[in-house]
Parts: sequence; C-alpha cells; structure tokens
Amino acid sequence: MRTQNRKRALAIGASGVALALCWGTPAVAQDGETELREGDIVVTAQFREQLLQDTPLAITAVTAEELDAKSMNDLATVADSAPNVQIRPQTAAFGPSVTASIRGIGQNDFNPAYEPGVGIYIDDVYYPSLTGAIFDTLDLDRVEILRGPQGTLSGRNSIGGAVKMYSRLPNGDSSGMAEASYGSRDRISVRAAADFALTDTLFARISGVAKRQDGYVDQLDFGCVYPAGGGDTFINADGVAEEINPAGGEQRAIFTDDCRVAKLGGTNYQAARAILRWEPADTFDFTLIGDFTDDDRTGAGQVLNATRRNANPNILTPGGLPLDDRFICGKFCNFQVDGSAYGGAFVPVIPGDPFGAGGTIMQETSGSNRTKYRGWGVSGQANWDIAEQLQLTSITGYREFDTYFAADGDISPARTGYGINNLSNWSFSQELRLNIEATDTLFFTLGGYYFEQSSVYDSTQDLRYVAPYPLQFRQPDTVDADAKAAFANMSWEVLPSLNLNAGIRYTEESKDQTYYRYNLDGSINGFLDPVGVCYGEGFEGPDAADCDGDGNLTEIVRALTGQTASYKGDQIDYRVALDYRFSEALLAYASVSTGFKGGGSNPRPFNAFQLLPFGPETLTAYEVGVKSDLLDRRLRLNVSAFLNKYSDIQSTASPCPTADPIYSTPSACRVNSGSADIKGVEVEMFAEPVDDFTLTGSVSYLDFQYTFVNPASGAQLDDPGTGMPKWKASIGAQYVIDLGSAGSLTPRADLYYQDETFAGFEGTGASRLVQYLPSFTTTNARLTWRNQDEDLSVSLEVTNVTDEYYLYSSFDQRNNNGGRIVAPARPREWAVTVKKEF
Repeated sequence: MRTQNRKRALAIGASGVALALCWGTPAVAQDGETELREGDIVVTAQFREQLLQDTPLAITAVTAEELDAKSMNDLATVADSAPNVQIRPQTAAFGPSVTASIRGIGQNDFNPAYEPGVGIYIDDVYYPSLTGAIFDTLDLDRVEILRGPQGTLSGRNSIGGAVKMYSRLPNGDSSGMAEASYGSRDRISVRAAADFALTDTLFARISGVAKRQDGYVDQLDFGCVYPAGGGDTFINADGVAEEINPAGGEQRAIFTDDCRVAKLGGTNYQAARAILRWEPADTFDFTLIGDFTDDDRTGAGQVLNATRRNANPNILTPGGLPLDDRFICGKFCNFQVDGSAYGGAFVPVIPGDPFGAGGTIMQETSGSNRTKYRGWGVSGQANWDIAEQLQLTSITGYREFDTYFAADGDISPARTGYGINNLSNWSFSQELRLNIEATDTLFFTLGGYYFEQSSVYDSTQDLRYVAPYPLQFRQPDTVDADAKAAFANMSWEVLPSLNLNAGIRYTEESKDQTYYRYNLDGSINGFLDPVGVCYGEGFEGPDAADCDGDGNLTEIVRALTGQTASYKGDQIDYRVALDYRFSEALLAYASVSTGFKGGGSNPRPFNAFQLLPFGPETLTAYEVGVKSDLLDRRLRLNVSAFLNKYSDIQSTASPCPTADPIYSTPSACRVNSGSADIKGVEVEMFAEPVDDFTLTGSVSYLDFQYTFVNPASGAQLDDPGTGMPKWKASIGAQYVIDLGSAGSLTPRADLYYQDETFAGFEGTGASRLVQYLPSFTTTNARLTWRNQDEDLSVSLEVTNVTDEYYLYSSFDQRNNNGGRIVAPARPREWAVTVKKEF
C-alpha cells in the first residue's frame, strides 16, 4: 500500500511541476522602488521579497556571512543566538533527532505519530520529522527563524514557528569556493561549491561537505576499569563503602590500557546538493534541487549522572550487580553495553505472579553503538509572471530517509532495557500560490497545499525492569498521514504609512497508525496483547472464549496487534497584523494569530487499554513590536512582546489514564494536559559604533503559567513549562583591522547565556522527580585573516572557550529502570580553517 502511495505521490509531483511549467509561478513580488543599502536583509516570510525591517513579524535572519563569522555549522548552532529558540540534540534513546521549540512551544519526541511544533523547511519544502533535523549549513544563502504561529504564512501549519533554510542559487558566474579544516580530536572537514553556466539560460551549482571527528565521551569497559575483586570501593545510597566490582562480578572484555570501547558523540557526515536553474525569459524561471545526506557515526555522547538503586533480580548484571552509583563513570565517560545478555528465567517480583510471567526466558539482544541516517530529497520550484500584476508559484517536494540507532537504557552492564530502532519515512508536498497585485496598495496571495507522508517505525525493545513481566518484543508500527489546506492573505496599504495584513487558512488532516506487538520469534506477544494471542491480529468483538478469564462472554475485546487508530481533524486559522511606519527609522506593529498542532493516538501503548486518543493543541498569539534603525543606521534595535493563550497542551503522562489501573503501567501515554499563558519579551540588536566594529546581541524572557490542568495528566497548576528557559541572551563583537596590502585581520567573540531549564517530571505523586538543566554561559572566539583581494582566508576558531560543562538534554528513568541519563555539551574545541573563493 505504501509503495502505491509513494508512486502516486511522485506522479502527483510530476504533474505539479508540469503544471508549473505550463502555467508558471510567481517569483516573489519584487519591491522595485526599494534601494538596498548595506545591512539590509531581504526575507520572504510573507510570500514576497521584503526588507526584514519592513516585515511585521518577529524574525531572526542569519546571512551566509554571519554563519561563517559565528562558526555556525549546523541548525542547532544557528538557534543559539536567536531569542526564545531552542534546537538541541537528544540522548541516544531518541536517535539522531532534536528537540525543537520556539517561544516554549515545540516537540521533544521524534515518534512519527507526533507533529513537530516547529516547522523546518528546506528551500520552502517542509521537513516532517525531528529525526535528522540538525542539518549542516552547507552553501546556504540565509536562514530565517520565524517566531509565533505560521498557520497562514507557511506551507504546513506550525504552531510554534518555523525555521527556513534557503540554498544559494546559481547565477552562472563561474564562482565557487573550497574550504578545509582541521581541529580537536582529529576533526577534519572539507567543503566546496561551484557555480557555472550550462547555456545562456541554464545555470548550475553543486556543493558538498564531508566532516569527521572523534567523539568526546568515552565508552569504557567496566570490568577493565574495575577488575573483579580489585578492591575499589564507592559510597552507596546508605552511606556505606561497598566494593565496586567484587570477586565473581563483571569480567573484563577489553584488554587495552585505556579500557576504551569507543568514543561516543563523534562525527562522520557527508552531504551534497545540486541545483539547476532555468530562466528562459524574464517572466519565468524554474529551479530543480536535489540533495543527499549520509550520517554514520558513533551514538550520542551521554553519561549516567544519577541512580535510584534497582536490585530487581531480572535486571542484574551478568555478574550479579544491581544498578546503582557504582556505574556513574564521570563527566565524559560511561559503561555502556551494546545489548543485554541472556537473562535465563524471569523471576516474579509481584506477589502471586498475576500474569503468569515466571519462568519466561529472557533472550539475549544485541545492537551497535553507531547511529546511521541516510536521506535525500528533490524539489522543483517554478515562478511565472502571468502578467505584471499576476504571478504563480509552484513548489513540489519529495523526501525520504532511513535511520538506525540502538540505545542501552541504563548505559551500564545492568540489563534494565535495550532498544534497537529502525525508522523510515517518505513525504511529498505540493504548494501552489497565486500572487495578485490588485492595485498599487492592495496585494493578495491565494494558495493551496497538499502534504502526505508514510513512516515505518520498526523497533525491538528488551525491557526487563517492568515488574509484572519481561517485555521482549518487536513493534513494526506504521503511520500514514496527509494534510490539505487552502489559504489567503491580503496586504493593504491603508495609508502611505499604515498597512493591514490579514490571512486565513483552512486545514484538513488525517492520520492512521497501525500497531503490532510480536515476540522476537514473530508470534504475538501475550503480555502486551493477550487478545491477539487468543483471537488473532486485528480482532475486535465479543470475548466468546473468555480469554481474560472474567466469566463475561459478551464483553467486547480487541487485539492490539493489527489495530488501526485513526485521527481526523480540521481547523481554521487566521492572522491579522497592523503596522505603522512613523519614520524611515521606526516601524511599529501589532498582530493576533492562531495556530494548531494535530492530534492522534498514543503511539507507544503497552496494551490495548492504552490505545487512547489525544486531541489537537491550539494557540492564540497576541504580539506587539517595533523595528528601528537609529543613529544614522548605526544601531538596529528590534523589540517584540507577546502573550500566547496555549490550550489543550499535549504532554506525556505516566501512569496512563486507563479505565482499569492494572493496565495503566508501564506507560508512555500522551494526553492533553491543560491550558497555559505564555508571556515573553524579545530584543535583537545590531550596532556599528564606528566603521568596521560591529556588535550583535539578543535577549529574551519567557514566563509560563498553567491556567487549567487535566487531573489525568498528573500536572499541577504551579508546574513550570518544559524546555522553556526564563532568560536567554547572546552578545557578539568583531572588529576588522585593515592591514593594507597584507589584507585584514578580524577578531570576533560571541557569548551565550541560558537560564536554568525545566526538563520535565518523571513519575507522579510522592515519587515524582523534577528534572532541570542547569544554567550555563559559554563563549566562542574566532580570528580570521583575509588577503587584500578577499578571496583567501585563514581562521582559527575556539568554541566553548571556558570549557563550560553544561547539558543538552536529560532522560530521567529513575522511577522505572533506576537511572538518569544526560547528554553533556561538547567541551572546548579548536579548529583551523583555510578557505579559497574563486
């Protein structure tokens, strides 16, 4: 079925491109009367080219030059200097994915059943997943980060905001560049790009990057570091000295002096992009873009930094050791084991063994410490000026990716859990926009959008910490989703200095997820799906055989395996903005806009009772702002303030709110936890006090307050917002020193601060554990020499100059398997880069 859908999507895409070739598309409307001056940035956030300072939106725009100057080599580093924006890599349990949020609204779970709250776009083509989303900034023209809901201004509805990457397009000028870097831990990076003309109307640009670096977290062999019977001790939770690895404990598996198995958190990344641009006439152009990414590296750098002693006999190490503080290795090391050894017969830990789990054999599972991602995409954009006041744009995109990752649930020799994950996805999108200049003061955009995707998340889980029974199962779940939308936007110059922007969007979307719960031998797992074992896949009907043993032969029961949960929804979103230009130096605006994130069904049910739906979450955002160019354009200061009315917030709940408490755990349910107000202020600054000396900076404040909580979620009214640092700030300075015929020397420094960040709760009631990521301040520095012709440069960069120890993310499972895993940021690193432009 998915293959047929994929062929149909490609056929529709070909038709869309053909339609664009026949009927054209609008190049974004040009503002021909506006003369660009130094420091001006052109953005396309409202479907047409506008100066950043003329756009009544909160936007951070980063140019290619700024990406280089700030050592921003991927999407996460770009987000560091944007106010109220978070893009961070996840722990190994979430594979090559990120957590992404804007103004406190986003998503931290890669599961394809969830919608990202932040839309990520590659050349205006929507990327539907958090997996693989830390894209390299290879040969980009700019990055635009739009804060606030983008329901009427982007192809896909994005409740929190959008991040848009735009490639440098070919112009046939025979230009190009080559760049090579070497740095810490054998960092080697090579980049190149070339732009050339094939004919007078056909231009091409190709670019590529290859980079590798050893990891920064040591995966060590526990039995090698602490030989059995060696006498080393630690202080246990009772305050008593205990031998770390007593005689008969964990045996040595590595026989090298450093006891190292691997260096985790490494880099091994290759990507390429090819662009063809055809301009047969002044009124028409067509751009075809193809890209490919191959990322095959060691898994995420992560460490165990806290435990709650777990002596469950089923999770002990092969040498009989419990999970506790003995396995806390240090700030940049762990004792990860890539699999769980054979465990023998399951020992019941619940009196009476209510599920009859005793004696179940716990098989060995094994994986790899490598994370792999391979993806590619192709897009076509056609722009046709049908008439002077009428332009048509068509954007067609198709993307695919496959990824593999495995995760040791406790990163120790203990056997609490191990997961092996394979995720594949393809997506197709088609957007048509008609731009109409009705009068000199009235501009319309009418559009339609179609999106379709299909995912297979094939995961093998070995969970031995679960008290009632061992869970060793495979779940090759499928998710098929689509969305259709129609939108309209109006821009009206009411008076010479007063503009009204208004937009509306109607969206329909659907999602089908089909569940499977198999034993490792391919039979249905009886602990997760007893009805499936009794009646077979997909069954739903009366329990005529009394499979649950309650004597009721007429009750309706259903199998989890083969069950499809469907979600359908529609939504109307709008945006109204009014802006007034008081002078050439000052623009003020006010807006109200809405957005939503679609609902679905719990993607990780541990039984059919947990197959529960969750609804969409919605947002109404009120915003005011000013954009100013002061002191003869030597100071640019943009300020925005907002109030978000955030309703039906989607969050994870454990235990799951099932009708029968016996089926409520283990759990990873998603529920609508309540509603909240999010208030914030953002300031962005650019200054050039004197020639060749520039300052950049930003500061943001965010306040989250629940106004209502759903009791089933376990949330409380005074809970803070997850992933929302109250304060975030950055400041950077650089000075270009003219050396005459010797060229120039440019020192630059950037400082970043982020406040303490709440990372969620683990558990409920008295056992609820609070997770916080500590605040941090870090500094990057760069020194660049350029020759007089400015076509050759040599740079020395140092990131995290002060070697600050801080955390990207935290995954706390102390109430479940007994451990908390955190991902530390990269330590101080240096690199030397040589770049030649031609």
